[in-house]
Amino acid sequence: MKEISYAVMDPTGNITILVTTAVPEEAQPALAARLLAAEPAGEQVGFLSPGGDGADLSLRMAGGEFCGNAAMSAAAWWCTERGIAEGSVRVRVSGASAPVAVEAKARPEGGFACAVDMPRPMAVGETELPLDGRTYRLPLVRFDGICHLILPGGTDRAFAERAARAWCAQLSAPALGLMLLDEDAETMLPLVYVPGGDTLYWERSCASGTAAAGAYLAWKTGASAQAELAQPGGKLRVSVSPVGRICLRGTVKLAHVGVVSL
Repeated sequence: MKEISYAVMDPTGNITILVTTAVPEEAQPALAARLLAAEPAGEQVGFLSPGGDGADLSLRMAGGEFCGNAAMSAAAWWCTERGIAEGSVRVRVSGASAPVAVEAKARPEGGFACAVDMPRPMAVGETELPLDGRTYRLPLVRFDGICHLILPGGTDRAFAERAARAWCAQLSAPALGLMLLDEDAETMLPLVYVPGGDTLYWERSCASGTAAAGAYLAWKTGASAQAELAQPGGKLRVSVSPVGRICLRGTVKLAHVGVVSL
């Protein structure tokens, strides 16, 4: 019987379980489900391994999707393990074609302030999707490992949950986020569906969804954009430069560590 170590990280309330012991990919889905049951606050599970080829470490999400909050969590964990108060960490993340750079700086009150250069979208535009006999025209932001649809902030939750699974299949997306965005109030409620693990969560914050919202705002105005979006777990800040660089800023802290037997 093998002992598996993990760290529970809190990136703006989007509780992320990082497995720090090497686990074969075929065993990861079952272990992820077990950890999510053991850690009720957990919303997602990622598996860490050595980096190589220019990356400090690698992160594979249980569903194979890309996750910016998990990338920041991995960087914060890496710095914590090495006693580093400030540094740049290159993380190879599932769903991204190249490593992402995460700047991490220890905060006086604990945890890290992180900034990550998010992968640029493959495409930003609008699409039409049917559901319940109606067709909805919605902004769509496609990243390499996840797609995001931008919905009005007052969208009914039950409708969104039903739509997430249906539209993920229609878009053939590796994962799908529905970002309920209120531009005037600067608030966002994220719902993420990952078909690889058949998980559907109202997340307390969503990094890639925040990046998608920023990319959408820049596309809509044809200019640079920045926003600080209040989500259930706290605020995430996104800025999009005139050349399309997307920078996301948030905070990460280590909640606790644990061990399970495999």
